[in-house]
Amino acid sequence: MKKILTVLTLFIVSLSFSQDWKYNFDEAKEIAKKENKDIVLIFSGSDWCAPCIKLDKNIWQSNAFQNESKEKWVLVKANFPRKKANQLSDEQTEHNRNLAEKYNIEGSFPLVVLLDSNGKVLGKMGFKNVSPEEYIKMIHALKK
Repeated sequence: MKKILTVLTLFIVSLSFSQDWKYNFDEAKEIAKKENKDIVLIFSGSDWCAPCIKLDKNIWQSNAFQNESKEKWVLVKANFPRKKANQLSDEQTEHNRNLAEKYNIEGSFPLVVLLDSNGKVLGKMGFKNVSPEEYIKMIHALKK
């Protein structure tokens, strides 16, 4: 019984700390307009790009980023996995390619793009080996 309670508690805690990532850009724009937020669009290679994996672990999963993103941004992830086991649906793959053609012509990974609610680029940046708090400041600085 004690083990079940522990597992259940860990599950509930993990749900409370997860971000609300969007995978459909049009849906994200609607939410951003409705909530008067900017969009943070992440181009990631989740299973092959070491800086992408480090950014996810050190920044996106941090409490500081999760708290800030709830208040300020709509998060969109455009993932480009390479391993067969992690492949996305054909529809999602095509959606992500279309986003890359518009917002990541350089093919950079990871790439963080800050956009307004209409999809206008406010700024771009890549991986920085800094604290979550410093990374958050850098995202905010893209707007200026």
